[in-house]
Amino acid sequence: MGTSSSDSSAAPRNGLLKAAVVCFVVGVVAVLAIFLTPVVTDGKPGLVLYLLTLAWPLGFALAIAFALRSGRRARNGDRT
Repeated sequence: MGTSSSDSSAAPRNGLLKAAVVCFVVGVVAVLAIFLTPVVTDGKPGLVLYLLTLAWPLGFALAIAFALRSGRRARNGDRT
């Protein structure tokens, strides 16, 4: 019964981690698609694939932000 308040506070933190993982995976898949496009179609990869590769570092940055925020909350919880 007392876990309902902690469940609601855990949801935003998990949302940041999920967004980081999704961005990271989209970026990795886009990089793989760039390398596989010439092999499969004998054409050049489109601009969209190059723009999607920017999700890779974005996901990495979001993961770092998640780690910093979760570490800060854990540390603040120990002091009180």
